Amino acid sequence: MIITINQLERNTADDSVVTAHWSVNLTDGDYSASSYGSQSFTRDEDSPDFIVFDDLTEADVVGWLTLDEGLEANLQAQIDEQKAPTTVTGTPWSEAVLEEVA
Repeated sequence: MIITINQLERNTADDSVVTAHWSVNLTDGDYSASSYGSQSFTRDEDSPDFIVFDDLTEADVVGWLTLDEGLEANLQAQIDEQKAPTTVTGTPWSEAVLEEVA
């Protein structure tokens, strides 16, 4: 599972990150699934763990995220559905028309 930080919003008064927008991707061969979300933060500039905005790394922000425990399982379920669909779309008359044209 690959987590990417797509965008950060920060408070200009103290350079603290207030929101991180993230995406998660899971790939299995030719199949993939993804999810997107955002998380808000309240940071204390006086905290010994505070990192100035310009010194942040993507790994720092990923470490702050509290993603749903079932997220990876959900993405895997989406991939499993792609591999062996339990539902399909279409109409019988559209398929018949396609067969007649062919």
